[in-house]
Amino acid sequence: MSPSPPSPARRRALRAGAAALRKEGYRLIAGADEAGAGPLAGPLVAAAVILPVGARLPGVDDSKRLDASRRERWSVRIRQVAVSWAVAEVSATEVDRIGPLQAAIEGMSRAVGALDPAPDFLLTDARPLPRVEVPQRAVIRGDARHLVIAAASILAKHHRDTVMIEVDRQYPGYGFAQHKGYPSASHLEALARLGPCPVHRRSYAPVRRCLPGQARLFE
Repeated sequence: MSPSPPSPARRRALRAGAAALRKEGYRLIAGADEAGAGPLAGPLVAAAVILPVGARLPGVDDSKRLDASRRERWSVRIRQVAVSWAVAEVSATEVDRIGPLQAAIEGMSRAVGALDPAPDFLLTDARPLPRVEVPQRAVIRGDARHLVIAAASILAKHHRDTVMIEVDRQYPGYGFAQHKGYPSASHLEALARLGPCPVHRRSYAPVRRCLPGQARLFE
């Protein structure tokens, strides 16, 4: 059964944070979030968005509360109504090089940096962005507490899912279109059978264990 849309009380709660910041004089309030720190394959994707005052997005919530069809529908609507939005990818190779935590910070920083107009305040999900010289607040579970972070979470998740569907066409047999690179039982079985492909994150233990003697089918 599909998740229910957020209740009126929840919608008011999601909007409350931005309303309080506007009372402090901020006008261009951005939200930033990322998707894909945990998967074994594919890019980490981050998004940032600035919503106009009074934006009507009654179905927007933390992306994890929405099914794929609702994420797709609301991703389109968010981009239509946003003052500004941006998506940034951090490749699997770069995630291996700097680690998932820094990759999340890097991805969100890139997305925020691409916003035009630039924000005058930034709300992020959990992680501060030291290189972004904007007043900001990192909010634990921010995607469940602020509409603008929830909107960013939807953009990031939908974009990443779309990327992984294309990756599935490039590297068939792993089931990327279904599990999106997460360590599901079917993914681990395919990884053990086929060995890693170029989009796998070689620093992650389940992938690293499959490196010796792998059949390099795609390299």
